[in-house]
Amino acid sequence: MPGNRSPRGHRAPRRILVIDVGGTHIKFRVDARGRIFRFSSGPGLGPERMSRKVLKRARGLAWDAVSVGYPGLVFHGRIAAEPHNLGEGWMGFDFAAAFGKPVRIVNDAAMQAIGSYRGGRMLFLGLGTGLGATLIIDGVVEPTEIGHMPYRHGRTFEDYLGERGRRRLGTAKWRHAVVEVIAHLRTAFEADYVVLGGGNCRRLKKLPPHARRGDNRNAFVGGVRIWQQRHAPVRRRAARAGRG
Repeated sequence: MPGNRSPRGHRAPRRILVIDVGGTHIKFRVDARGRIFRFSSGPGLGPERMSRKVLKRARGLAWDAVSVGYPGLVFHGRIAAEPHNLGEGWMGFDFAAAFGKPVRIVNDAAMQAIGSYRGGRMLFLGLGTGLGATLIIDGVVEPTEIGHMPYRHGRTFEDYLGERGRRRLGTAKWRHAVVEVIAHLRTAFEADYVVLGGGNCRRLKKLPPHARRGDNRNAFVGGVRIWQQRHAPVRRRAARAGRG
């Protein structure tokens, strides 16, 4: 996607507009501090309408670059598949032209994971409308496609841990499924610890061992960090990315 990366060797931009795209809400702010703006998303929201809404609500603010956390497959910094919980038109959309600034796009779970990372082998799970999963191993970001992998009875991990799964199972059984899946995935990935984010994280009464609650605001920290590669505690692997 032309214009989505700043030239190599240029100094990192000072002010970053970070947009966290979700299946229920769009949230954005400039840098990792200050007011968080939000508005509803949903199946009818495409990228052009989203961009217009952000620009309208961000009047009077200034930024040098943009980070977008996208709830879908991202490959080499480009959206590689349409989202499951939003409208169409995201693939090939020119965000740099829409915002008039350089843009970097990462999977939304990866963006929050980058902002949550504290070293070692970390597994991040975003419990939201869907299920986002990102593994960071000694500073290397490895987004995954766990959410769409088969789990039980012909259903995927997202079918159990996403919002539709919570409504189908009921909150009590959903909590049990979350704890069970965390144990399986931590063992499979040999993770030192698990960070839980997403809007439904607040519904968990008790966390399993080696797990801690994240903070959805860490997505904005991650959005700033991906423009500060020289100073960030993580390195980005551009080869692949997963969905949230």
